Amino acid sequence: MDVPGFLKKNVSLFKDFTVEKIKELVNGSVIRSFEAKEAIAHQGAEAAHLGVVLSGAVAASAVTDGTRQPLGKLKAGDTFAEAALMTGNPLLADFIAESQCEILLIPVSLFQSIIVAEPGAVRHITRTIAERTRMLVSDPAKTKAALQQGNDPYGLNLKGERPEKILVINVGSSSLKYSFYDTTDESRHGKGQVERIGIEGTQLKHRGPKGEVKRDLEKGDHAAAFKAMLAELTSKENGVIKNAGEISVVAHRVVHGGEKFTEATLLTDELVAEMEKLNPLAPLHNPVIIAGIREMRKLFPAAPHVGVFDTAFHHTLPAYAFLYGLPYEFYEKKAVRRYGFHGTSHNYVALRAAEFLKRRPNELRVVSCHLGNGASICAVDHGRSVDTSMGFTPLEGLIMGTRCGDLDPGVLAFLEREEKLSASKSEEMLNKKSGLLGLSGVSSDMREVLRAADQGNQRALIALKAYCYRVRKYIGAYVASMGGLDTVIFTGGVGQGSAVVRALALQGLECMGITLDDKRNQNARSDEIARISTDDSNVTVLVVPTDEERMMAREALRALSRSYITRVLDAQKQQPFLVEISAHHIHLTQEHVEALFGKGHQLTKHADLSQPGQYACKEQLTIVGPKGRIERVRILGPARKYSQVEIAMTEQFKLGIHPPIRESGDIADTPGCILESPNGSVQIDRGVICALRHVHMSPEDALRYGVRDKSFVRVKIAGDRELVFGDVLVRVDPSFKLAMHIDTDEGNAANVKTGAQGYIDAIQSEGYQSS
Repeated sequence: MDVPGFLKKNVSLFKDFTVEKIKELVNGSVIRSFEAKEAIAHQGAEAAHLGVVLSGAVAASAVTDGTRQPLGKLKAGDTFAEAALMTGNPLLADFIAESQCEILLIPVSLFQSIIVAEPGAVRHITRTIAERTRMLVSDPAKTKAALQQGNDPYGLNLKGERPEKILVINVGSSSLKYSFYDTTDESRHGKGQVERIGIEGTQLKHRGPKGEVKRDLEKGDHAAAFKAMLAELTSKENGVIKNAGEISVVAHRVVHGGEKFTEATLLTDELVAEMEKLNPLAPLHNPVIIAGIREMRKLFPAAPHVGVFDTAFHHTLPAYAFLYGLPYEFYEKKAVRRYGFHGTSHNYVALRAAEFLKRRPNELRVVSCHLGNGASICAVDHGRSVDTSMGFTPLEGLIMGTRCGDLDPGVLAFLEREEKLSASKSEEMLNKKSGLLGLSGVSSDMREVLRAADQGNQRALIALKAYCYRVRKYIGAYVASMGGLDTVIFTGGVGQGSAVVRALALQGLECMGITLDDKRNQNARSDEIARISTDDSNVTVLVVPTDEERMMAREALRALSRSYITRVLDAQKQQPFLVEISAHHIHLTQEHVEALFGKGHQLTKHADLSQPGQYACKEQLTIVGPKGRIERVRILGPARKYSQVEIAMTEQFKLGIHPPIRESGDIADTPGCILESPNGSVQIDRGVICALRHVHMSPEDALRYGVRDKSFVRVKIAGDRELVFGDVLVRVDPSFKLAMHIDTDEGNAANVKTGAQGYIDAIQSEGYQSS
């Protein structure tokens, strides 16, 4: 389609625009195809684009009182989201493809800089908004539906730019927790954990739509735990996916992001290497997490991987809140400062509280108390973290299960002198032998401490009082830091589960406008949000169950959304890639290498290929078929899991073999042949294919071009005879380097030689999930 010509002729908004200005808009925008019933934009969401229907039909509707109310239909040439872009308010409707359609998505930046700068366009938009407003006002049911706030104003229901299947990973030194989310079907949620990794008694627990299972596993490392997780996720009995290829994004919890990683970030090899530099800041956590990321990228090579950082939410702390009273060079040279942790949890419960109170996060002053075995408090002022109790490490702040919390550093110098305590022993004591456990002598588990205190154990009682006093002191401090308070939130295992701790932590804070309702506090359940303050309390106190995994999934979607917008727009600027001619070649297993060239033989490199780690070998073979033979066919290394022969279409007649056109590696039900070397021959029963023309991409390349693994695209190749290849398969893997491969027949027919430049002309279909 000539999109600029279509816009000029069929879209009234652009009738006063020059062709050059329309082309500028189109070049900076995205054209996306939507299948029937696929959501294009959601009611209550922030508008990121002006939509223009290029083909097909779109239905606008809104939900009120549980019923979907039709608002109207859009046809080719119609636009949508004008009102939201002009006012900054959320979208008033869901826009859903009624049939297969193509939509031009013009980003808000171009809407503001080009469209709004055109007086005629502004008049047209004003008329459109007025007409649609009159339509709504004429029907009270439509008015109510359109004006009703979306039921998911903060994206916690996990709706992305497109349907996603998200796997969330949380790796510990001896544990693995995981959660699966399907953005099209929340009922398919699955979660589980592997405990005691690397030691005896390793066990997997998994809960999915079909129930809960427990499995004993053999002692193994984290790689074994990941494989056990994948086996459970894909099992016929309890699984939620058919295979690893269905996962479209993987989110990883990363404890420490330092000052560099201030938001959820798409991970590349370079960024993972940057994360490794932060290992000294979190030596107990980050190394095992990074090892887990690398292992997961092998298991899910086609999916983008997103790092979600515990510290990221606190990057808004002002310098006066994050600096310590140490010589400044320790901050400059060693990055010694307050970082804060539990950021994902604090961010999530602050949003959930705003949703519950029907307030905007940027209207509230919140103190969030995440109380569990690890515990921290955060001051969230109008949606931003401005102070938090954990510091350079998770040791600082509150008394925790086994961590000491705030401590005079002079104590360590004293113990070093008096008790000959080394640095490593001090670290072990502060992290593993202090807190509730050290004070009470009973347990690190608050439930055990409460039972002991109830039975008259004085050390348990003083541990409980010290724990709650520290919480109460921090709440008061953060009221002072924010200059007031609207909401106190309790979350985490202790915060959600213990009415006693909540009551003691808030005792005496009526002077700050906090009045606890004892009955509500006692009756509050740990698995649902509840108000536990009195109706006349100036400050609302809430119990809010945290869901860090859901928040990580949400942050991963937002990271993808940013990439879809920015990187696809870059792709529309027509960044070229290398086109290479791939001649016939052979891949061999090591078994076949040795059968053809002798026991222990290793393939000999002749020249590197464009794909990292792959090379042409000095060894060559003859392919023998029922009709004829092809001599001097080069082997490509390294050895593979299966032997495979790739030939051009014209060569099948010479051999008398009729192979299918397949993706490399897909050799099921393919014909075989005989492979001959000077030393012998082997018969392969299958493996002869004509390879699909394809483009190798890394996950970052795929996001930049707006495609997925297994997408099919049209590629325009420049030259004396410019032409377009259709049905080009996109293959995505972190090890791939951007390049397109066509076979010799295609190259000869099109007069294309290695070194030509290709451009993605159109996306024909989204990536499919192999079964």
